[in-house]
Amino acid sequence: MSTRTLTKNGGTVPALFENFFKPWNEWFDTESALMNRMLTVPAVNITETSDEFALSLAVPGMKKNDFEIAVDGNMLTISCEKETKSEETEHRYTRKEYNYSSFSRNFTLPDEVSKEKIQANYTDGVLTLHLPKKEDARKQITKTIEVR
Repeated sequence: MSTRTLTKNGGTVPALFENFFKPWNEWFDTESALMNRMLTVPAVNITETSDEFALSLAVPGMKKNDFEIAVDGNMLTISCEKETKSEETEHRYTRKEYNYSSFSRNFTLPDEVSKEKIQANYTDGVLTLHLPKKEDARKQITKTIEVR
């Protein structure tokens, strides 16, 4: 009679325990997805029209109240913190997981932005800020420059 171990692809850790050790394996794996997530900040798209600037950040999985947006002088700060906890109890063991993610982005606002009228909305995983321009900044000056 032989004894067989349930292993995945001939590995040394039984497949049954793979999910149990997964969080610790990610910490020590040099190409870990966990480490990449900790160093990631959302990319920002900035567009300009004659009336406003618009900032868009892709931040899926968040809620509106996870964001903090502040203006201090000419500095716009967008930050977010999210904490999740889960507990799974089956038969003779309990598995608890904890996840914390955060980011902070700072932007220097141009003088033509009307800071009192900045608005933000969060829809379908995208945070969009509308930064309207002051009235005098909306006037476009068209000028032809002669080359000498």
